[in-house]
Parts: sequence; C-alpha cells; structure tokens
Amino acid sequence: MMLRAVVISLSALGVLAGCSAPESEAPPPATVLVQTVTQDGAEAGRYFTGEIVPRHASELGFRVGGKLVARAVDVGSVVHRGDVLARLDGEDMRLGANAAQAQLAAARAELSLAQAELERVQTLRAQNFVSESAVDVRRTSRDAAAARFKQATAQAALAGNQSDYTTLVATADGVITQVSADAGQVVAAGQPVVTLAHDGAREVKIAVPEGHVARMPVGTPARVRLWSDTTTVLPATVREVSPAADPQTRTYAVKVQVEAEAARLPLGATATVALAGGEAPGVILPLRAVGEQDGQPVVWVFDPATESVVPTPVTVSRYSERGAHVAGGVADGAQVVVAGIHLLRPGQTVRAKPASAAVTLDAKR
Repeated sequence: MMLRAVVISLSALGVLAGCSAPESEAPPPATVLVQTVTQDGAEAGRYFTGEIVPRHASELGFRVGGKLVARAVDVGSVVHRGDVLARLDGEDMRLGANAAQAQLAAARAELSLAQAELERVQTLRAQNFVSESAVDVRRTSRDAAAARFKQATAQAALAGNQSDYTTLVATADGVITQVSADAGQVVAAGQPVVTLAHDGAREVKIAVPEGHVARMPVGTPARVRLWSDTTTVLPATVREVSPAADPQTRTYAVKVQVEAEAARLPLGATATVALAGGEAPGVILPLRAVGEQDGQPVVWVFDPATESVVPTPVTVSRYSERGAHVAGGVADGAQVVVAGIHLLRPGQTVRAKPASAAVTLDAKR
C-alpha cells in the first residue's frame, strides 16, 4: 500500500514537471540612436540666419498726386538711371502750366508798359513839365510790375516742374523688388509706387537676441554662407546695429556687409552668418542627448568594441535653440546616444543606429 502511494506521488511530480513552462529566452538588446561627433573649430561662434538685402534701397513715389495711368515695370525688372517707371494723368498739370505761362506773359507786358511810362515821365521831368512826384508814381508802378513779373516767373517754373513730376523715373541703376500701385489707382504725393534696390553692395539682415547684441559691435568680423551654396564661405563685417529692439520680437536688427560681388548674392536669398569668437571649438548636440549625474552634465557614448554605452562627463558652454554647445569631454568620432538616455545603464549592451537612419525602436522604449 505504501509502495503504491510512493509510485502515485512520483507520477504526479512527473506530470507537474511536464506542465511547467520552458525557460524564456533573453530579450534582444535595446536599439539606440547615435550621432557621430565631429569637432569643427572653424565653425565655432554664434550663428544667425538672415536674408540678403541691398545696401541701398529706395521707395519711389510721385512728388504730386494724381491718377496712375501707366506702370512700365514689374517686380524683378532691371532698370537704369533715368528709365521711366510710371506715369500719372498729367492733363490738369499741363493746363496749370499753360495758365502759369499766360500769367507770365501778362506780367511781362505790364512790366514793359510800366517801364515805358516811367521813361516818358522822366523825359517830361527833365523839361520841367511834370513834378517830381509824378516820376515817383511811375517808378513805383514800374517796381510793382517788376515784382509781379518775378512772381509769375516763379509760378510758371513751379507749374512746369509739377507737370514734369507726373513721370516717375529711376534714380539709380538697380532692380525693382516691390510694386505698391497699379494703373487706375489714385495715389497721393509721396506714396510709394515701386521699391528700387540699387546695384552695389549687399548685406545680410539678421535678428539678434538682446543677450548677444552687446558682443557684436560695428566692425565685428563674420562669415556668411548661402543656403544655396554651402561650400562657399564669404568674409563679412558687422556694419550696423539697431539701437532699439523690435517691439514684437524683442530682437535687434543687425546688418552684416558681405565682401563679394552682387551677382553672387541674389536678393532675398537665405544665408547663415557666423560671428567669430565667444566660444571654444566644440560640437552642438541635441538637448535630449545631454543628461546629468551627480550634478555633472554627461552624454552616453557607444563603444563599438563592447557594443555597450558608458556615461561620459562633458563641458557644456551654453544651451540655445540649436541644442547643447559641448566644448569638451567627447573625442572626435565618438558615437553619442541622442535619444532615450534616461533608460540606459552603465555598461548596458545596445544596438546602435545612426540618428539620420529610419529605425523602429522597440515599444518599451
């Protein structure tokens, strides 16, 4: 009986052993995104993005008001000094000029008559036929006629100028960058009709935060790189710094003059301005790549030999909208983890993928 109980117990244990789950396999290593560090001392400095603008630009308008009857240029038109840009309806101006010329002719005739009468009365006075007061009266009439003639001359010249002002001409060689009025529109005197960008020097206009503007006085050297030609670096100099901040953006307008031919700097093109100095050579890493251990900034460096990650202390010069500016602590060519560093452990085995590559991370991360 006892033997039978032992056999049953052993059989039960065998059944239980057969029902137990097999030992689970180890999970695969987590996948992390890494960025290769590239030290570039030549690019150290402060960076701002701006727009290519002309050194000189004019908003051209008529010196008299009237109805715009013709516009000879459009945006992008290349013009030369003296070219006709637009015309006003000048009929009223011509009528005014004709009226002024008629008044001038009348004043000239009156002056001629007054001068002749003065000469006659002076002859009679020499023969003692009239009194000295008669001569004074004629002399006064002649002087008044001369004044009216002078006034009519000025009015005729003014009317003639206003008639000429109905034609808008280019004041310099350049290109039209904006059109503000079209044919049929009634414009006031001085109202901008077109904007003319003069040929010549080009500048980059940038907006600088107030924390940086004090470190870039006029004359500060800079480098400019066009987005359309990232391989060419052009020398430049800070030419103008606005004394007041923009009321909306709270930034200061800074103009950087580029030392290059205008043909190489198309108007409106986007450019990056690098202002030298102020920072040690280093790299810029995403903010999410920099963590903290014991109050010290660290980055997680991937070791290809062991396929593991190690926290490495670094020196961060400053943080900006571009990322963390790391001045030291990581070697050139190191692979830094740029995502999920808060889930890593020292020496943890991981699979590294370039941050620029399209990867699928496991759901737990």
